[in-house]
Amino acid sequence: EENIYLGWFPISLVNKYIIINVFHVLEKFISNYGIIIIILVFLIKLALSPLSYKSYVSMAKTKVLKPQLDEIKEKHGGDMQKAQAEQMQLYQKVGVNPLSGCIPLLLQMPILFAMFYFFPSSIELRQESFLWATDLSSYDSIATLPFTIPFYGDHVSLFTILMTLSTLLITWSQGQVSSVQGPMKNIQYIMPIVFMFVLNNFAAALSFYYFVANIITFGQQTLIRRMIDEDKIKAILEENKK
Repeated sequence: EENIYLGWFPISLVNKYIIINVFHVLEKFISNYGIIIIILVFLIKLALSPLSYKSYVSMAKTKVLKPQLDEIKEKHGGDMQKAQAEQMQLYQKVGVNPLSGCIPLLLQMPILFAMFYFFPSSIELRQESFLWATDLSSYDSIATLPFTIPFYGDHVSLFTILMTLSTLLITWSQGQVSSVQGPMKNIQYIMPIVFMFVLNNFAAALSFYYFVANIITFGQQTLIRRMIDEDKIKAILEENKK
């Protein structure tokens, strides 16, 4: 790994001191690299689960406050400065940090970007097959197109399609508790399509990793949603107002 580009700082440190070491430990016990990737996802998701829970709870709190936030926006009409000032007062009054849901997600970004550099550069994955992918270090192709689509290519990667569909599923699931509305909500559905074009020509291992991560994330969200009582959250926020 000395001569392999592992990304820019601090992404390179995440790859060098965390991802590669965990990957090599798993290699000692498992010969199938597809299984290694699945276990790697589980380990990372387990380590990040407290952050995921905190982010989801924050979104649930914001959703509970949405009717009051909408009232404030409507009261001030086009004066966004006054509306935002009063909304911040409401957040402070009930003890909610509107950015607390973003911080855990930002802390997870180095891991996501680390994989973006790790899998295409991993020598161990070359010529290693898994399911329909004949080489995990290159793209998987289930069909060759008679023409080339700009930015997409002349083949169809099934792992990339599965990753895109699972990302759309997660976006929909998060929308059930998120207060995001309007153009921003639409952009959330456009981005997975953009990444489908980007990742169609990347390593199959990368798309497979993101797909498995999405499935586990959806399972986590479903479990956390059952654990969270929105009525209880609403009662706590109302109590904080006093």
